[in-house]
Amino acid sequence: MPIIPHILRRLLPKVTQTPAICRRLGSGAVTAEQLALHWQNVFQDHGIPEPVESSEILVAHILGAKTFHSMPSHLSRSHISAEQLTLIEGMAQERLRRVPVQYIIGEWDFLDMTLQMRPPVFIPRPETEELVGLVVADCAVLRRSAEATILEVGCGSGAVSLALLRSIPQARLIAVDKTEAAVNLTRDNAERLGLQHRIHVLQHDVLSDPTERLLDLGPVDVVVSNPPYIFTEDMSQLEPEILRYEDHSALDGGPDGMDVIKGVLRLAHHLLSPNGDVFLEVDPRHPDMVEAWLCDHPEEELQLLSSVRDFCGKSRFLHIRRR
Repeated sequence: MPIIPHILRRLLPKVTQTPAICRRLGSGAVTAEQLALHWQNVFQDHGIPEPVESSEILVAHILGAKTFHSMPSHLSRSHISAEQLTLIEGMAQERLRRVPVQYIIGEWDFLDMTLQMRPPVFIPRPETEELVGLVVADCAVLRRSAEATILEVGCGSGAVSLALLRSIPQARLIAVDKTEAAVNLTRDNAERLGLQHRIHVLQHDVLSDPTERLLDLGPVDVVVSNPPYIFTEDMSQLEPEILRYEDHSALDGGPDGMDVIKGVLRLAHHLLSPNGDVFLEVDPRHPDMVEAWLCDHPEEELQLLSSVRDFCGKSRFLHIRRR
């Protein structure tokens, strides 16, 4: 039985009668396949995004599997216990309230890591895995240095920082975030992966806290960030899963989506070594805006080297270098 997230502990009453799902399916015994199909239909009827994936993830998690299709065939056809049925029904009710599955099961995979997830800390997206790959592939200083220091601004769950530590054995990492919840989650995930001795995590807001408190930690060779970059006017268009449950401060980048991006670039000017690199994940509208801002602020001594498209073909990542 997997670890039960705190959000679901209240959903485990003592089972004193046949679970409702059995009565609805007209049987006293339900298999994993039947259960996944049932909740797929319920989710679809209620307009829940990705109903197949949602139902299969919940059922697989309770059975101790990563994915429904990775379960042995005998397990997918075996009968579900009454306690498991009650728990899955509670989880499904959370999903019907549009709680993200990552928060419901309390974990999520990022590259080759399984990370704890807790609301309202930002859930890492698939495209951010490409940001990690870009840093590893395109950062010259990481290839030539026997020891490198990386600063991540806005560490959230710690996904980017910890993936970089696993990919770059000689690196040490400084991870900052404005929220205590994110700082605590990054620390917990680092300890869970045995990386706590190579990362220094602290609470810091690049827009309001003085840069001086970070100077003793520098200089750094690389700055990486997936900052809040959504235009404020676009926030209302986000899915209910995001609007209701994820931290808006990790998403809203201000009127032009550039508030925190500018803060990261100003911080890079103070902490980045000469010829050091900045890697950013941004909105597709931002590459030209960032290039124009850098031209208007030559005192920051930063130059845009390239804009890289994500797997959907959108301009998503920026590689910037300090002169």
